[in-house]
Amino acid sequence: MTNQHCVSFPSPTRGEGRTRTALATLFLSILFLILPALAARAMDIQQVTSPKGITAWLVEDYSVPIVAVRFVFGGGSTQDPVGKEGLANLMTGLFDEGAGPLDSEAFQVRLDDAGAEMSFEETRDGVYGSMRMLAEQRDEAFDLLRLAVNEPRFDQAPIDRIRAQILSGIIANENDPDTVAQHRWARAVYGDHPYSRSDQGTRQSIAAITKDDLKALHKAVFARGGLHVAVVGAIDAETLKKKLDMVFGDLPQNQALTPVADVEPKLAQRVEVNYDLPQTSLQLAWPGVKRKSADFFPAVLMNEILGGGTFTSRLFAEVREKRGLAYSVNSSLVNQDHADALIVTTGTRSDRAAETLGIVRDVARQLAEEGPTEAELAATKKYLIGAYAITNLDSSSSIAATLVELQLDDLGIDYMQRRAGYINAVTLDQVKAAAKKLLTAEPAIMVVGPPLAGAGKR
Repeated sequence: MTNQHCVSFPSPTRGEGRTRTALATLFLSILFLILPALAARAMDIQQVTSPKGITAWLVEDYSVPIVAVRFVFGGGSTQDPVGKEGLANLMTGLFDEGAGPLDSEAFQVRLDDAGAEMSFEETRDGVYGSMRMLAEQRDEAFDLLRLAVNEPRFDQAPIDRIRAQILSGIIANENDPDTVAQHRWARAVYGDHPYSRSDQGTRQSIAAITKDDLKALHKAVFARGGLHVAVVGAIDAETLKKKLDMVFGDLPQNQALTPVADVEPKLAQRVEVNYDLPQTSLQLAWPGVKRKSADFFPAVLMNEILGGGTFTSRLFAEVREKRGLAYSVNSSLVNQDHADALIVTTGTRSDRAAETLGIVRDVARQLAEEGPTEAELAATKKYLIGAYAITNLDSSSSIAATLVELQLDDLGIDYMQRRAGYINAVTLDQVKAAAKKLLTAEPAIMVVGPPLAGAGKR
């Protein structure tokens, strides 16, 4: 089960703006200079459609006897009813706690015997499921997945146990400065929109959830019309067709989701969460760009130059290398179904927080006014093209996850072959225009730590 904090923008740009760890970037940066995206070009992605109409993207790979499955149903925590916040999160913790004729203990024993791993988690916009199984035991594993997807029991004892775990986390987070700050930030930026609510819920809302609520949400969300599936590993197309029908073929056709409106994040505001801390956390939000927008790739390249590149970005150079103000500073383009934003985050000594905030704003302002150089753009293009295979395609599970996100974004099964062309086609003037469009806005700013006494407002 994944119990998620209420964060401001929980997932980066699907497939493009993922945050890389410093360690990975350190040794992979050399590889990116010599390793073209061979995996993306050579990967044979098949579109498989079962007799009952379930479609999945399949990559056959027999190098190891493993099958990885990833799927998502549209919906997520935005579907939590008012007063029942945390419903989707609680539900995702219960799919392996008993299904069909198997109670919680029996289901877990069968899962262990099958040598399979199963997990479910919710985001704001979807309910995701994953399974990794041994190829030789796939029949047993797929049968357990079928039970979990179609016949979750939602027995009272597991409900109470998982609810207690979530409640314990909620209570602990009430005294956590970062969690408190993210709650305030979400409310300030999103107002009354469902994105402003905690995925975990509150003490009151989590206590109010009943078995009937869980069953109703499962029925509303788990339908073929909102389903995307990817499978990677030692399984052929004909076998997969049968498994798709077995697992998903008996679900209802149409979801019954509550409509969710698009929302523009409320920028040009300061959110201060005052705590007597030695380190101050800073978060800034500028406008984002929609995934299907014509200036999406110019914005991706601009963001990488601003703060997306761990060791090569302007923010890293100015904040860490030149001044030693922070261990890390990064920016991300974030795309959700109903909102987009460009986010910068960092943390620094509290007595230098105002200075750090001013530098971040100066770097953004300079990029907006002058744009990047030709050399910066050329290096960033080369990096982003080379990095994709390693950051998105480094395991069967990550390949499956990437394929699901490509389906969600309706990018087409040949997107990986087209992607380099999109990046290389971006001109310097387009990147300058993207920087000017996004970074000239007055950002929303959150400060978590001692008061800044008005500093940094330049």
